[in-house]
Amino acid sequence: MKKRTKGILAFAFLGGIMVTSGVTIAIPGMAPEGENEERTIVGTPADNYFDADRPKFCGANEPKSTNYVREFAIPTECTNPLAIVADYDGNIWFAQTNTGKLGKFDPATETFTEYDNPSWPKGARSMIWGIDYAPDGSVWFTDEVYDSVWRFSTIDETYDQLSYPSEGNSLPQKLLVDGSQIIINDFTGNKITFLDPSQSDEDVIYVALPSPIGNSVTSDFALDDDKNVWYTNWLLRQSGILVKFDYPAYLENVAASGEQFLPLLDYVETFELPPELLTPNGIEVDDKGKVWLADTSSSSFFKFDPVMESFTQYVTAAPVLSTFGNQTGIVKSPISRPYWMGLDDSGRIVFNSQTANNISVMDPRTDSLVEYLVPSKNPHWSDCNPGTGLIPEDCGIAQVFDFTTVGSKIWFTEWAENNIGVVDTAVSLPADIDLESTSVALERGNSTQFNFTVSPKSQQDLMGVQLLLLPTRDFIDVELLTHNSTSVFQLDSGVPLPVYADISVSKDATPGTYKVLVGLQTTDVAISKFVTVTIE
Repeated sequence: MKKRTKGILAFAFLGGIMVTSGVTIAIPGMAPEGENEERTIVGTPADNYFDADRPKFCGANEPKSTNYVREFAIPTECTNPLAIVADYDGNIWFAQTNTGKLGKFDPATETFTEYDNPSWPKGARSMIWGIDYAPDGSVWFTDEVYDSVWRFSTIDETYDQLSYPSEGNSLPQKLLVDGSQIIINDFTGNKITFLDPSQSDEDVIYVALPSPIGNSVTSDFALDDDKNVWYTNWLLRQSGILVKFDYPAYLENVAASGEQFLPLLDYVETFELPPELLTPNGIEVDDKGKVWLADTSSSSFFKFDPVMESFTQYVTAAPVLSTFGNQTGIVKSPISRPYWMGLDDSGRIVFNSQTANNISVMDPRTDSLVEYLVPSKNPHWSDCNPGTGLIPEDCGIAQVFDFTTVGSKIWFTEWAENNIGVVDTAVSLPADIDLESTSVALERGNSTQFNFTVSPKSQQDLMGVQLLLLPTRDFIDVELLTHNSTSVFQLDSGVPLPVYADISVSKDATPGTYKVLVGLQTTDVAISKFVTVTIE
């Protein structure tokens, strides 16, 4: 398979073909090919794109800021930043998919340094999804186009390219440094790869863990506290499994047997994914051993309890209108598309919602969700143009594809806006959601009232606030009794707002435990908590 075809296939699987329901977009990393296109040579990475495509791929706005988010423009034009990680000193490293370079941002001085990669082919582009920082001061990253794993020495400022074990249709994607091991998921190659690098390419030892489902994809992975490797193996919009690989037991038995390798699938346990989970890309394991999964085909994310072997579905707030535009009216059901997942120092789950243009923080201890809207928006990736040639201001998405956590801060890249940004989760939120009860029990066909209070914390009135009530399943209905959830209103400073709502379940509802999101959306942030609904 040609590399270009491979990249298209991968991004289709990742859920990026459709920004919102009914809106078809181009594929990141793949500039349109055409005849008689103008390409003005300006001596920057923008030369990789036709003139007409540069606003779409190189950025359309200056960096912006809110009370919670600050953005910084990368000095070099049109680098397409993607994978991002922090080193032990707090410096932020990111990969440039349109140059093959690494960039470094020093938050203390707010300065960038970019490191030329002399081994990168001129004019080449590759979606670099995986990156990590190693204790020896090296930065490792993947390269899907050339089936490579790269190592950059921050001490010598040199690059080394290692060939990835490509067997046909390989696509090295996410990457983790774990001791002396480098772990990589091969997205289209259907395996997890463990490599032990040494002094030269010839001495690199690879171990490939084949996935239990053939002709499928192998997405992101995460390690729990016992060093078990969790990942997903799935077929697009069909079925999939969550896989647990007992890596410590495998290593122990290899050492005891005296053999170099043992059958790896003997150490695998699988769990069938729920039918509602269609495109499980991101995965993380929290400090209580729960496994979290992002569904890039919807607005949902899921929690898996390994002890109970049960899944719980959660939902994000719907994308705000400015992210999908809907200038033509074609968007009927906008979705947020949760993408990758991470864990911060406080044990909170962090994920990026691609088409909602935000960074989200889920606290499993309080069942609360905060979604921070990224201020920059590229209008060329959404339904922002009604066909008149006029593009509305503040419309679109910046293609926030990766993030890394450092203390209370979440650093992220904007692939289509040539920025990096940071969310400061220590900044006080403008309001609290206080639930009268965190759980409701109902029989099928019944309903009940539940109440909550929105308590402003800001010294100023909050304008443009909208209430949020979102169930995870169609047979659960939530209706406001005292306010209209579609209306925008003002919260008065220091004045709590009591809210009364009705929750009902249909007669054909499936018994079980479900979640309902309850919260509010402001201009810059959505603040929510989850009510547990038990259908008996």
